[in-house]
Amino acid sequence: MEAKPVPVDDAVLEMRDLYVGYYRDLNILQGLNVIARRNRITAVLGANGVGKSTALKAASGFLRPNSGDILLENESILAVPPHRRILKGLAYIPQQPGIFKDMSVEENLELGGWTFRRDRKQVRGKMEANYERFPVLRDKRKQVTGELSGGQQRMVEIGRTLMTEPKMLLVDEPTAGLSRMLSEEVYEMLSHLTTREGLTILLVDQEIRHALKIADHVYVLELGRNKYEGPVSDFEDLEKAFWVA
Repeated sequence: MEAKPVPVDDAVLEMRDLYVGYYRDLNILQGLNVIARRNRITAVLGANGVGKSTALKAASGFLRPNSGDILLENESILAVPPHRRILKGLAYIPQQPGIFKDMSVEENLELGGWTFRRDRKQVRGKMEANYERFPVLRDKRKQVTGELSGGQQRMVEIGRTLMTEPKMLLVDEPTAGLSRMLSEEVYEMLSHLTTREGLTILLVDQEIRHALKIADHVYVLELGRNKYEGPVSDFEDLEKAFWVA
């Protein structure tokens, strides 16, 4: 009888021996193993096309693995559809912004509370928490979101996601298309969500220098497989990570 994998006590999300592709006979991920531990930022790094975003799509439920397993707090979620994974505390922030640019900041944030929209007290409480988290959004709450800076639009998107009080965030290329200054602002936001609010974050990124500044644990992928893994201190010599990016 095959032995069952031993649960990892502080794991929030686990991807075990994942084979995933957009076609059943062509796997982009080939035996991927990743653990995102509680109250930490785990970074998945690597060059274009190695499967970083594919891993997040599988974790969020938008791609079904051909084999392997995905566990949320030691419970398999393979059969759980994406909207149910949100209710279980797993939130996904894709690389391409998903905000409604013709709507106000306040309207975008309210959409994050759609599942409990009839509880106006709860909606107001979550909105207020976001305004305390991102004070600039309070001043701009009636402004059309498309008029905001790229960094502020990311704040709106993150804030909307946090309306559901997720246990962990899956974040794909959070600073794609942003200037260096705005990028630093976004990374600082993500770091604060872990250090101040205790969220667990699985971050996929090509901005290796920035990711290593905020990450606790790092995975480097090559051709859909694990190549390196370890605490961020193992990657202080950045050349080891850069040559694969």
